[in-house]
Amino acid sequence: MNVILLRGLTREAGHWGSFANALHALGLNIIALDLPGNGRFHQLDSPMSVPAMLSFARLQLGQRSQQTPYLLIGMSLGGMVAAEWAHQHPQEVAGLVLINTSMRPFSNPIERLRPSHWLLLIQMALRWKNAQFIETQIHALTCDQKNQTEIKQKIDIKDWLALRKSAPVSGINAARQLWAAARYKGQPKPPAAPVLVLSSKQDGLVNPICSERLAKAWQVRHCQHAWAGHDLPHDDEEWVCHQIRAWMQSVEL
Repeated sequence: MNVILLRGLTREAGHWGSFANALHALGLNIIALDLPGNGRFHQLDSPMSVPAMLSFARLQLGQRSQQTPYLLIGMSLGGMVAAEWAHQHPQEVAGLVLINTSMRPFSNPIERLRPSHWLLLIQMALRWKNAQFIETQIHALTCDQKNQTEIKQKIDIKDWLALRKSAPVSGINAARQLWAAARYKGQPKPPAAPVLVLSSKQDGLVNPICSERLAKAWQVRHCQHAWAGHDLPHDDEEWVCHQIRAWMQSVEL
């Protein structure tokens, strides 16, 4: 089965790290897409809406002539794109995995982005061209800092700096992506395809209640990790792969 990976705000396919290989080891064909303004498309303007991002993603796959239906795995903003995909084009989606995502009307602004970080985000916007500062702060905001060694954290930031250098995301595109995410409104009813919601209890960026409410409203399976941060696949890829494999077996994908 073709598995489509969709990352979050200002992140690209390379930020999945070894998680993509871990999924491939399960016998899945992995296709990691970049949204406009990120990765190989960093020179393009990021769309101001999630449906426009979806149109671009589908265009990429159409050019590659990939076989449907897909298993969509989306994190954060990528989860919004995946959810919209499943609702707009149900014939193309066999299943949906949403990781630490949030959307209206299931959660409010202060839950979707914790107020304790608003000042830091303003500082980051003002210092967007300071790559070392930005990537260090993103790591602190999205990744677990207690269960990883200092050496591992330094390696992560070094790798992220290399990605940023090869495909820098502009400050304007970062703002456009944030605007699109803030405006997005999910459907009150679940998509036709089976859905798995994964969240992190210790997510310091997005309140995990966002995932809890979404799963409850759609009446779909929800699994919560005990200690990982917002970037759950980064912090514990083995756990994520286990949850996805067990769920796929249960829904016969």
